[in-house]
Amino acid sequence: MRKAFPDQEGTDEVLVFDGLSLSVRDREFVCLLGESGCGKSTLLNMVGGLDRDFSGHLALEGNAGPDSVKTDPRIGYVFQEHRLLPWLSVYDNLKFVLRTGGIPSDLWSSSISLWLDRVGLWEFRNAYPHQLSGGMRQRVSIARAFVIDPDILLMDEPFSGLDEFTGRQMREELLQLWRQSQKTVLFVTHNCFEACYLADRILILGNRPARVTDEVPVDIPRDYESEELFERSVGLTRKVLGTGLGRLRGQS
Repeated sequence: MRKAFPDQEGTDEVLVFDGLSLSVRDREFVCLLGESGCGKSTLLNMVGGLDRDFSGHLALEGNAGPDSVKTDPRIGYVFQEHRLLPWLSVYDNLKFVLRTGGIPSDLWSSSISLWLDRVGLWEFRNAYPHQLSGGMRQRVSIARAFVIDPDILLMDEPFSGLDEFTGRQMREELLQLWRQSQKTVLFVTHNCFEACYLADRILILGNRPARVTDEVPVDIPRDYESEELFERSVGLTRKVLGTGLGRLRGQS
């Protein structure tokens, strides 16, 4: 894939991707790691259909197997900010995406109750976003993404604005939801520990024009108290820092 933005003067272009290639398998949890500004969020927007100004090919495997392609995949998106509609209740925020997503109305009630119950917010269904804590608002945004039964779930640093205690709780809850739903997840993070805890596989993106500089399979138990998890995250941090420092030395 190739993606470029105009530079500040508007006379040239800044290449974000040039020949980027990656794949995500069905039901796989993949984390994207890379320096700020390397294009991780841009890639999610391209996959999610929010940015169509690029050249190249994006395809999602269809139900018939690797030779079939879904031409209009259903995308769930969780942003860094909750992006809930402030004038709608929790319940109506979920109803809104079901209606705009073309989900049959006879499924709305059961889908909303299922996902609000799974994120522990059914009793807050009539509350408005300003009445909820930051963690609760992010739970609603996760439920909103799952409620449409997406083919793929995109998550752009959804826990970066939370304190560590709430962030840990949210990561554990997300894994439980993922195991229950078995969705394909593409998750952007700057947190190496978070990536090692959540991912089946980690893709490290180099700086512009970005490419996958390393692929790290994660084959350890998803256990917060595991020494192996801590050691793996330290090793990943060194790998990511080494990539960035090497690039900086090459520019000096």
